[in-house]
Amino acid sequence: MKNFGEKVIEFNKKLSYNGNLPDDFHVLNPYLDNPETLQVMEQFYHKYYSDNHQRKFLVGINPSRHGAGVTGVPFTDTKRLESVCGIKMISAYTHEVSSVFVYDMISEYGGAEEFYKEIYINSPFPLAIVRKSKGSWINAKYYDDKALFNDIKDFMIDSLKKHISLNLDTSEVFIMGKKNADFISKLNQEAQLFGKMTVLEHPRYIQQYKSKEKQLYIDKYILALK
Repeated sequence: MKNFGEKVIEFNKKLSYNGNLPDDFHVLNPYLDNPETLQVMEQFYHKYYSDNHQRKFLVGINPSRHGAGVTGVPFTDTKRLESVCGIKMISAYTHEVSSVFVYDMISEYGGAEEFYKEIYINSPFPLAIVRKSKGSWINAKYYDDKALFNDIKDFMIDSLKKHISLNLDTSEVFIMGKKNADFISKLNQEAQLFGKMTVLEHPRYIQQYKSKEKQLYIDKYILALK
């Protein structure tokens, strides 16, 4: 029987989105784009998830190009992958704003080992989305465009069901970002995935607009997740 980490690795290796997308949107698959991403992702899940514990589900929006879009690990840039998790990436070097908050919170939770033993982080759309803007590609969120959301909605419900099947506690789900929660609520009404929904401010919002009150938000996260 596969343990939790092996199931996550299998899920990630099979990830692919072949559905419709509106013009000017594109999906990036880090596991196909960089062979080293696959290696460091496997190392991470073998290190922290080689057990069969049930975990709480902390849900982001979709990976950014500089976080999980490079490392394959949600809310983890290459800096924190190396400095906190001890996994070095040679082919890329990234700094991601959200990753700073998440790992400061993880440190106060009790450290990466303690945190990942109890919490699983992922997103309803587990691949990075970019949008063409003035000739270059920029990060996009799955809810930025109504047609985009409608195109990928079924894929997101299917992905969430696959995450749940890893052995997640569905009685309460923890959602990063208020707008994200509005859309996950729509998916939940349709697919009956989760019981209680607890909404937390998104790490990027905290770092960007509420950095002086960062400790309050770290406490809020830990209080909710503990």
